[in-house]
Amino acid sequence: MDRQIENAKTEVGTKAGTDPGIKTGSANETKQPYTSGHLMCRAPLWGVAGFLACAYFAWVSFGHVTRNEYDWPHDYWTAATYMVWILLLAGLALDTRCLRERLFFGLLVVNFAVGFGLTLWHSVPSADVRTARIGTGALWAVAALASLATLAGAPDLRPSGAQQ
Repeated sequence: MDRQIENAKTEVGTKAGTDPGIKTGSANETKQPYTSGHLMCRAPLWGVAGFLACAYFAWVSFGHVTRNEYDWPHDYWTAATYMVWILLLAGLALDTRCLRERLFFGLLVVNFAVGFGLTLWHSVPSADVRTARIGTGALWAVAALASLATLAGAPDLRPSGAQQ
């Protein structure tokens, strides 16, 4: 099957050699995906969504502290969920080249890592959970502000004389 595809590409390439208007299907040609290094800066909706989500989680975190609720889930499904989020967010942080987005995703990775650690720590004292809730609430608030920083949009990287 693979040889049929390669043979078809070669046939298209030889036919295209006579007409300059036909693109060749050679193996050397590869389409480059659009990579600006900005995931959130390209669409302001993501910055607003990140702000709203992080502000909500900061509010929930501080709400637990004001109501003196210091319980933390210690089941393996919660730990697995934290791990999935950590891997996803670490991948997003490494995928972007934008410092604002790396800061945002990095804050979320730290926040989820704290949650993962508390989930695995079955005998965590209430005072430590209180401190962690205050700390993660502050991290959520800082992440909300970092998300707003992405609303400025991606910087224009074209040379000054280039046209669209």
